[in-house]
Amino acid sequence: MRTWRRSVTNVAGVLFIAGCAAAEDMTPTVVLETNMGEIVLELDREKAPNTVENFLVHVTGGFYEGLTFHRVRAEFMIQAGRLTADMQRRTSQVQPLQSESENGLKNFRGTLGMARSEHDPHSATSEFFINIVDNPHLDFFAKTAQGRGYTVFGRVVAGMDVVDSISAVPVVRRGQYEALPIEPVLIQRAYVAEEEQGSE
Repeated sequence: MRTWRRSVTNVAGVLFIAGCAAAEDMTPTVVLETNMGEIVLELDREKAPNTVENFLVHVTGGFYEGLTFHRVRAEFMIQAGRLTADMQRRTSQVQPLQSESENGLKNFRGTLGMARSEHDPHSATSEFFINIVDNPHLDFFAKTAQGRGYTVFGRVVAGMDVVDSISAVPVVRRGQYEALPIEPVLIQRAYVAEEEQGSE
């Protein structure tokens, strides 16, 4: 596993470079290899440009490798981007994102959204979730703290069966974690598919 050691300055630089270099690719594909199977995500750079670049920086920097799905709720969503299998928290060094929830994308089943703190819509950094069902209560409906909702920035294009299997694993409450899988569901590798193909 690669070690996440970017400074905030370096991350900002990577965001700028990534945006310039790959501006023509409006739907980059990211693959999450988990210990339960592979999930393929198509990102929407047109509707959520800053959120997509932020996610790609974390992917290409190796941030997600070795992290678990630490919040798994059947008939709701699965969430990752914070916790290792041995319950250590990995902290992102990027600045919190301005919400892009007012982009017209909805929290339908299979969509990819950014997690954030409950009371601050502009606090997302590294945590993301995949909707198991349609979750309209997570959508934007007003320009208020309560109405901002959660930014959708992509969707699952392959491996939804894996997502469903993850959502069905037994969970337990442990400390602040209300729905932690009893057996860790691990992101073993995360990469941009286009870059992987280009290096072959």
